[in-house]
Amino acid sequence: MRTIRLIALDLDDTLLRTDLSISFRTKNTIKRCLAAGIKVILASGRVYNAVYPYVKMLTLQKCNGYVICENGSLIQEAATGKVVEQTTLLPKSALAAFNLVDAEGFPAQIYENGVAYVSRKNEFAIYEKKLTGMQQSVPPDFRELIVSGCHKIVIPGDPMLLKQLEVILRNFMEDEITIFTSKPYYLEILPPATDKGTALAKAAARLGIKQEEVMAVGDSMNDEAMIRWAGCGVAMRNGDERIKKIARFVTEKSNDEDGVAIAIEQYALKA
Repeated sequence: MRTIRLIALDLDDTLLRTDLSISFRTKNTIKRCLAAGIKVILASGRVYNAVYPYVKMLTLQKCNGYVICENGSLIQEAATGKVVEQTTLLPKSALAAFNLVDAEGFPAQIYENGVAYVSRKNEFAIYEKKLTGMQQSVPPDFRELIVSGCHKIVIPGDPMLLKQLEVILRNFMEDEITIFTSKPYYLEILPPATDKGTALAKAAARLGIKQEEVMAVGDSMNDEAMIRWAGCGVAMRNGDERIKKIARFVTEKSNDEDGVAIAIEQYALKA
């Protein structure tokens, strides 16, 4: 295996424990990476404001690096949040997707300027607010907001019902959008050719780092693209079974058992 110079880490259910904390061992392991000159990128479905507390916790703001937000639709400077690359849904595609979602009876939400805009209040939005602390708003005209431009649309709901909705969206719009589940109860719609893998490739190029020198760790289907792209793709032991089959390696332990730290020690630091 080649020397690892860049590590991309998903947040929820990967780097973060169930209580949303990062263990002392994992923090220390990441600091060892930074001291060794290995870049670390947080790659999340979250918006920058919900990622930055972990950037600061790991001192990544001092390293002139990047974060990947909203599942790859945004690459931002870790220290400032300045957008360096972004993709947005075409208004007609975003509106068509939402119309299908709404017709099937699902709520939807988008994230702009650090605010989660929801088409209507729902239990999943309430849970997310508790999870991230993000401000939420129900706009008077959700369609008008979508047409004005958005990076992604998130549809929360029962996992079994979302699977049926995903089939409908793929049948009607697969060439116009990227679709995947970030968690069993979140279906996400992004612009075409937009995902964590594409964003990670761009970030690595900006840093002058080769594909084979990149390690990526994740647990869900929104991590598939970066796990496939990275020279060292790692799935969490607690991850989706589909991701485990795709990844080159699977961690020996879960996110609650320092799985990320152990993987970094084994594949990047070779402790």
